[in-house]
Amino acid sequence: MLFPRNHNQQHAAACMFFELKWAKDMVPNFAYMENKYNVSRRILQRTRAKLSRLGIIEHISYLNNRYGGQWGWKLSSHFESSLRQLAQKCSELRNINISSKEKDQMLIDFLDAKREITKSKVEVI
Repeated sequence: MLFPRNHNQQHAAACMFFELKWAKDMVPNFAYMENKYNVSRRILQRTRAKLSRLGIIEHISYLNNRYGGQWGWKLSSHFESSLRQLAQKCSELRNINISSKEKDQMLIDFLDAKREITKSKVEVI
């Protein structure tokens, strides 16, 4: 789902996720995974970067007092809480009692106006 049509990154992401899940402490780096799972360094770096941008994993600096000088990679709780908030927002959007039809129609009109302005700028260029 996160890496469509890229089986190498899907494999690397699964390896990273499960290594972090079962690690006793933080994982300092993922270099050992190159040989252990037969994944190239480039694939590991790209996958790590994407997982980090998504907030699934996070890097902890040795300067972070909360972890007592430990450093490395760990699974993040930000992604889980973000998904919960997104699900809550989706359920609120479906609720008829919270919103009004006029406000929703005005939002659609604003988006249409933005689309028309963007289209006219492209035509001018």
